[in-house]
Amino acid sequence: MHNKTITELAKDLREGKFSSVELTQSYLDRIKKHSELNCFITVAEDFAIESAKMADIKLANGDASPLTGIPIAQKDIFCTQGTKTSCGSKMLDNFISPYNATVVEKFNHSGAVMLGKLNMDEFAMGSSNETSFYGAVQNPWDTSTVPGGSSGGSASAVAAHLTAAATGTDTGGSIRQPAAFCGITGLKPTYGRVSRYGMIAFASSLDQAGPMTRSAEDAATLLQTMSGFDPKDSTSMNKPVPDYSMGLNNSLEGLKIGLPKEFFSEGLNDSVARVIETAVDEYRKMGAEIKEVSLPHMKLSIPVYYVIAPAECSANLSRFDGVRFGYRCDEPKDLNDLYIRSRGEAFGDEVKRRILMGTYALSAGYYDAYYIKAQKARRLISEDFKQAFSEVDVLMGPVSPSTAFGLGEKTGDPIEMYLADIYTIAVNLAGLPAISIPAGFVNEKPVGLQIISNYFTEPHLLNVAHKYQQTTNWHQQTPKGFE
Repeated sequence: MHNKTITELAKDLREGKFSSVELTQSYLDRIKKHSELNCFITVAEDFAIESAKMADIKLANGDASPLTGIPIAQKDIFCTQGTKTSCGSKMLDNFISPYNATVVEKFNHSGAVMLGKLNMDEFAMGSSNETSFYGAVQNPWDTSTVPGGSSGGSASAVAAHLTAAATGTDTGGSIRQPAAFCGITGLKPTYGRVSRYGMIAFASSLDQAGPMTRSAEDAATLLQTMSGFDPKDSTSMNKPVPDYSMGLNNSLEGLKIGLPKEFFSEGLNDSVARVIETAVDEYRKMGAEIKEVSLPHMKLSIPVYYVIAPAECSANLSRFDGVRFGYRCDEPKDLNDLYIRSRGEAFGDEVKRRILMGTYALSAGYYDAYYIKAQKARRLISEDFKQAFSEVDVLMGPVSPSTAFGLGEKTGDPIEMYLADIYTIAVNLAGLPAISIPAGFVNEKPVGLQIISNYFTEPHLLNVAHKYQQTTNWHQQTPKGFE
């Protein structure tokens, strides 16, 4: 059962080949069997079985949606009523959310079964899932390597078939990069397409939730449930939600693909580049036209991101002060001591580093020099994409300069870690949709192809990804030992 896609599972459930309870139990058994991967922070076993029983009633009554009875898992950044929501941090290790995030509420309404909450980099700050208070997650393709971050628990769990699908969040590549490292499909929607209400904020102008699945077809099914205007979220876009599955099989004849020359310059591993070039050739066979384009300001994306994102994180994380919720130090001497010790004891090194960077950038005398200048450069990056999309339909390139690196390999060098996101960050700064799909292997480690499209063109993006997956089988590969 666990080797099937969501589309296949939904069909089998409707035909009564097995029940949601049986399917859910099989995933729960796999989670226990492969606990060494450390994908889950919380396994909601009792809740999952009860939800599966309710789903079976809906299925029997013919009152089922495409996700009814399908076991999924939520990244532990989404508030989940009655279940611990930790954000991978000691700060929220004791926090039981009193309400559901809109994304969680939508999945509950669809009849999906929540298996539990997935491990992640602390407050979504990291590119390797090594900053979690609950320990690093392992990549099932090579357990000595990272699964990517911050949605590493989600990517690893989907790749190892511990869940049929998972949610992730993407602030600078945190869906696409772990999807690439773990050989799955990860979609970052247009900013504002999916509600951020109840999704614990890292950088409010960059964060976006999205699906992490085995295929583009499954991603379309999840995005259908996740999308839509939410009056509780001031950044939510009030636009109609299209049928993401309707155009999956449209022809790609005449599709104009742009290859940004900046994606194929110094720093990209030669073997990874060859995998991407082979994938692009597959599109050429399908009738696509290939053209080189330029994103001249992309080189600014990492310095711009590491001014804007820490500045927003500094503001968002100021609420975690030991007073209202979360961790509180023992026997504080006074209010100042409460603030200093609670934050000092509960935040990890990477979170502290980014808070300090952000506070500095926002401080008097530096706000104009750093934050305002970064926002101006952000606009230039967006204009580059606008120009590119006046010439082509989609952009393609690598997700990361290399395949998954070793656990502990880059933890001592934050700058080297930040460079792992060099091809993904610009997309977040511009607010565009992008997807990572499996495109091959280098030394038995997965490589992801990144496809970027214009605002609110997710149906076209999914079509382009799906057609590739119809002619290749990279997305059907399973790590050894997790069959």
